[in-house]
Amino acid sequence: MPRTPARARISRRTLLEATATARPPAAGAAGAAAATFTALKTPDTPSGRRAGRTPRLATAGLLTLATTAALAGAGTAQRAAATPQALPAGCSGTSAITCHYDVAPGNYDVTVSIGGAAAGQTGMWAESRRLMLPATSTAAGAVATYAFTINVRRPEGQPTGQGGTGNPGLDLRFTGSGAQVSAVSVKPAAQPLVAYLAGDSTVCDQPAAPYTGWGQMITSSVRPGATIANYGDSGESSGSFVSNSALLPALLAKVKANDPVFIQFGHNDKQTSASAYRNNLTTMISRVRGKGGVPVLVTPPVRRLFDGNRLTSTALHVNGVGVDLPAEMRAVGAAQRVPVIDLTARSKGLVESLGPSASAQLFLRSSVDGVTDNTHFSQYGATRMGGLLLQAVREQNLPLAAHLR
Repeated sequence: MPRTPARARISRRTLLEATATARPPAAGAAGAAAATFTALKTPDTPSGRRAGRTPRLATAGLLTLATTAALAGAGTAQRAAATPQALPAGCSGTSAITCHYDVAPGNYDVTVSIGGAAAGQTGMWAESRRLMLPATSTAAGAVATYAFTINVRRPEGQPTGQGGTGNPGLDLRFTGSGAQVSAVSVKPAAQPLVAYLAGDSTVCDQPAAPYTGWGQMITSSVRPGATIANYGDSGESSGSFVSNSALLPALLAKVKANDPVFIQFGHNDKQTSASAYRNNLTTMISRVRGKGGVPVLVTPPVRRLFDGNRLTSTALHVNGVGVDLPAEMRAVGAAQRVPVIDLTARSKGLVESLGPSASAQLFLRSSVDGVTDNTHFSQYGATRMGGLLLQAVREQNLPLAAHLR
């Protein structure tokens, strides 16, 4: 992500728990994606019932940098102090609050408490525009606590460094109308399930709006104990992803037993023959299996190219040499006994149901985004595409399904 000026930093040696009552900041832009979150509650909340699993926050390796009235066992709905105090250590800002933690690449359990003396609305983003918490309202004097597992890598966005390599360590950004953060805890995660993404620009962590990959929007739907590691990279075909050392080889070096690897290619296989496409997919499948991972094929989402009220063959990824890429991927999946998520068919249903006009909101529009692009998604479009993928994950009971919110 772009470097933020005058940002406070916390040393890796202090893998931290920062607890402090937030001062009410000025209003800012709200994160605009839909997802369902339940605040972590303890039995002594007004309802007297647990609304979700309370994460066990081990004390080993944590340093308390500032304390107020504790988090009541990671509970919520506690009253904020009457006198506003400083932001948690490592955090700065007002209309947008940024927090930086100097940690090594890896996976981290992160617990945040939002809210404070004034009512507000707060969303949370991590690293290169990965949505973790959609804009969430808190009443005056209330604090809500949420937990996540976040993948930290270098570069933090696209593996080849397109759009910038970001900052070493973990970056969090809180946005919204009256955004408030009262506590942040970061500690190494103990063997989380990691879902890896292999794909192109429609999948990747896009560094700058309005371009948004579906991979950076599904992160908000994953419970703590699992995380998304997005190795999607702009411009990659099935062949270039296999051969580039920063892509498939780097991904495979991290995969452990039972980690799912979602493989989506087609947009940039415009001149790829059927045999080459099948061979590239089969190579990825065999190498993922060789690491003990679980390969999952994902057919590419459609482009917004209409002929009347129906999408064209180009929109449906019949390439320039006449290869029906989604059909080839389905055939490889059947031959290799690999799960296939038919995102082409699912996105076709969505886009055609909206029609030539309304479907424009899923992609980039010059009137809204300053550019017309019928391949790449808006934040809204990426959210919808990610939702279609997660629906299939649940329906097929794939390894990630048990870790979804």
